[in-house]
This record gives sequence, C-alpha cells and structure tokens, in this order.
Amino acid sequence: MMFESGLYVVATPIGNLADMSQRAIDLLEAAEIVAVEDSRVTGKLLHHLGLKKKMRRYNDHSGEAERESLVAAARGAVVALVSDAGTPLISDPGYKLVRSARAAGVPVYTIPGASAVTAALSICGLPTDRFLFAGFLPNKAKARVETLEELGQVKATLVFYEAGPRLAASLSAIAETYGDREVAVARELTKKFEEVVTGTASELAARYAAQEPKGEIVLIIGPPADDVAYDTGDVDAALREALDMMSAAKAAGVIAKRFGLERSDVYARATQLKSQ
Repeated sequence: MMFESGLYVVATPIGNLADMSQRAIDLLEAAEIVAVEDSRVTGKLLHHLGLKKKMRRYNDHSGEAERESLVAAARGAVVALVSDAGTPLISDPGYKLVRSARAAGVPVYTIPGASAVTAALSICGLPTDRFLFAGFLPNKAKARVETLEELGQVKATLVFYEAGPRLAASLSAIAETYGDREVAVARELTKKFEEVVTGTASELAARYAAQEPKGEIVLIIGPPADDVAYDTGDVDAALREALDMMSAAKAAGVIAKRFGLERSDVYARATQLKSQ
C-alpha cells in the first residue's frame, strides 16, 4: 500500500493488540518516523507487529523545536503519530503538532481505530445519541465539584477518564452533585478482565471505596432528567435564606438535600438568584 508524505494520526489498541487495523499496520511499516508518547510502550507494539522503526519522543513536554522538526520531516516523508493507547489527541498529546502541521500546509491524515471513549459508550447501556467527553476530572475536591456543577445542565451523557485511586472520591462527588443519576464504570476494556458496572454513583462509590479498582477507567454519567419539577417558590425562598449565610455552592448542596433535588439544578438557580 502506498502512502503520500504527511503526518498520519494513528490509533493503536487500548488493550488487545489484535485490534490493530491492517491499514494502521501498513502505515507504520511505511513510516520513516514514528512519533511516540513512550518508546517503551510503542516498542512493544512494534515488536508484536514485527517492525523495527525509528521512534522519536513526542509528548506534552515537547517544545516548538521538536514540533518543527517533525513537521519538516512530514513534508517529504510519512510521519506517524501514535500515543500509548487509543486515538492520539483524545486526552493524549498531539494537538499542537497537528495544528502546526496544518498551519504549515503539511497534509494531515487519520488512520482511525480504537478509542476508550467510544468503546465504553457502546457497551455501557446509557444514552449515546448525545455525549460530552470532558477528559479527566480535576484531582482536587473543590475543583472536581465545580467542574461537575458546570456540566450538570448539559443535556447529554457525560464521559470522563479516571484513575483507580481517585475513582471512589469522584463517584462520591458525583453522588453529592447529581443525586441518583445512573453511572457506569468501564475498565480494562478489550482485556481479559474487562468489566462494566452500572448503578447509582453512591452505590458505586461504596463498591470501589471497599476495593480500589485497577486498570484504565472510563466513567460515564447519564444525562439529567428532562422533567425537573419542584415548587420554585419554596426552593427560591430557602435558597435566598441560605445565600445570606453561605456560598452558592454550599447553599446548593444544603437545599438540594432538603428538597431531594439534583445539586446541579439548584446550583444553577442559586447563581441566577445571586445575579438578580
């Protein structure tokens, strides 16, 4: 198979090496340079494919000189960009490189394939007609809750990546912010111990607090209910009283718990009342 010179964004398996497409294998064989996130990880993949290729490190710490060098090479040769697993740029390095290549008039091509986001969505049983992928939740508790509150009114399934040691804390924050929305935890996708567990955030928080999970995790949250109905007069009155004594975020948590509402809905109303 012949490939024109340019930068090729190549998806690689997220676990099972047999998921590598034939076109991706042909491209890597034709590549003069393979830009990699970690040469040890990609080296194992290349060894599995029986390929020996010139690898060049490219990650979030790579500077302008490294980008310019790869773009220059792609003017007259096939340069492949891969990440450790899945599709590059999806919470992985590559955005600045692709942007630089396009700005320089260098062709950029996709060799599509595995992505943990779409793989998890396809088997979790939550709505997939509209979804928002938001990368990793913040590590700090306050920032995590603020992010959840910001996204709470989005009429779509929310998708995050998460790490095992932080999963229980994130699920607890989701339970506190969104109440009983359905949640799915997908981990070790395409591997021997692939698992998808669904339930409320509080149920799953208890499960994973008792036993910290291993492996790569995709955290999926169902969309908000269409019919958020409550006595606005009573809630507004309670909110105004609470806002006199505490922040909007804290007031939203207190009032949501009192009325049995989703914290994100109450927080949105609290910010409206504060602006009036």
